[in-house]
Amino acid sequence: MDFDLTDEQVLLRDTVRDLLNRHYNPESRLEAIGTDLGWSRQVWNQLAELGVLGLSFAEKDGGMEAGPVETMLVLEEIGRRLAPEPLLDAVLVPGGLISAVGSPDQRQRILPEVAAGSKLLAFAHGEPGTRWPDHAIATAATAQGEGYTLSGTKNPVPHGDCADELVVSATLPDGGLGLFLVAADATGVTRTPYATVDGLRGAQIVLDGAAAELLGAGGDATSAVDEVIIRAQAGLCAESIGAMEEALRLTTDYLKTRKQFGVTLSKFQTLTQRAANMYVSLELARSMSYYLTASLVDDAGNAVIASRARLQISRSAKHIGQESIQMHGGIGVTSEYPVSHYVARLTAIERTLGSSLEHLRVLTAQVADYAQPEL
Repeated sequence: MDFDLTDEQVLLRDTVRDLLNRHYNPESRLEAIGTDLGWSRQVWNQLAELGVLGLSFAEKDGGMEAGPVETMLVLEEIGRRLAPEPLLDAVLVPGGLISAVGSPDQRQRILPEVAAGSKLLAFAHGEPGTRWPDHAIATAATAQGEGYTLSGTKNPVPHGDCADELVVSATLPDGGLGLFLVAADATGVTRTPYATVDGLRGAQIVLDGAAAELLGAGGDATSAVDEVIIRAQAGLCAESIGAMEEALRLTTDYLKTRKQFGVTLSKFQTLTQRAANMYVSLELARSMSYYLTASLVDDAGNAVIASRARLQISRSAKHIGQESIQMHGGIGVTSEYPVSHYVARLTAIERTLGSSLEHLRVLTAQVADYAQPEL
């Protein structure tokens, strides 16, 4: 299999990398996440001008109709610079649901604005007391004239604090999982924003008879949600690769410059061996990220492949994160030094859409399905 990037893919990756490098260093990122919004509208608008926000949308919906590889390249760069812009949460996941389920009118009304950077979305799916891959939704939809009203609590809603419109999952009156569009400022919608451990943003959203528009033709949307979540898993994997690569670079650079007993730490064989093991973990994770991305090129993705990738990448992230902190020493846990922020982001990703334990459970449940070798 050919893993070489095309000239267009290299240009996309390098352009996004240059943009994020110009705007973010450890100090400027701390300033950005310290604002009320938690990210930069200027960077967001520049990503829109490059076409990044519309990469995955069809051309007729204002997008570029690029494949999964291009999307994952961008998310790797997001992870490399720890850019706080909500590409996954405000565009790819909710926008992917609208692309897959929405009517032509809904797609053409919403997606061009999302691709232009003028509208922010959020997917309100998780609820208190539920964990991935559970789809037990307590939020209920009630028929109201020609429309619906929704009542329930959604938490966490990644970047739900800044969304203009919500894609909300709810139980349909006749059963099944439905998807609805809800204006974030509608009557009956209460948002409680908060900061997450990695410096990003989330919100608890309480719906109390909020007016909602059914997304698409209705019916059970569980399969569409599952497909988009697999793509979100791939996005988290790609972002993790960028973050792990930069954490390893920071660590090896530190070993080359920090002196102990009159020599740099890179002269100590034990430390260089540990750094080499970190590189092995990174390459294992990269291979699994490529494996998952490749599975999305030809079809909607496979939940088992996604769990395989997430499990290995979670293990690699834990190894690289712990070793980065350990080899930096005390400075590695300070908020002023960047490596601690990479570890925080990797830790948050490990707890998003299933921890390593949940993904291991998915894989162990498949063991009985594998053919036994003949003796």
